[in-house]
Amino acid sequence: MKFFVTASLVALVSSGALAQSYSIEPNHTYPSFEAPHLGISFWRGKFTKSAGKVSIDRAAKSGDLRIDIDTASVDFGHPKMNEHARSKDFFNAEAHPKITYVGKFSKFNGDVPSEVQGDLTMNGVTKPVTLTINSFKCIDHPMLKREACGADASATLNRRDFNMVYLAPNDAAGAVKLAIQVEAIKD
Repeated sequence: MKFFVTASLVALVSSGALAQSYSIEPNHTYPSFEAPHLGISFWRGKFTKSAGKVSIDRAAKSGDLRIDIDTASVDFGHPKMNEHARSKDFFNAEAHPKITYVGKFSKFNGDVPSEVQGDLTMNGVTKPVTLTINSFKCIDHPMLKREACGADASATLNRRDFNMVYLAPNDAAGAVKLAIQVEAIKD
């Protein structure tokens, strides 16, 4: 029995059928967003501090991820806007220091993930958010000598659903486009 279990594990490992674990590379990961400003222009911002883990089994077409974003790291490139975004009117960074996304890969194109279904927790509210993976690629990192994967993902949500109603009198004013550039290094 011991030989059978050991042989089965060796076969699984050599076939690549086990999930691989990756850590988000915070210096190359930038969750960003675009939102209407007074209905006359669009403001774009990003978060400069994030961390997380990704587990993926490309052969089995499964995996999951968790991303934690430091709410106070919001950056519009405009100090007064950054300060206001951290306030109770928007991200309420003091009361809710993290934005968290927890999801599972839900669609694949071959062995490449193309969608994540998960839950976004922001400002004390948790709602389902589906991310579309627009691109996904893994390479042998030339400096780290380990596999690195990168992705570009997007989604649209309504900030009003997350208790951010300041100057958003209707759903159109609350529409936010997410664009997430992420890199992760194999553990």
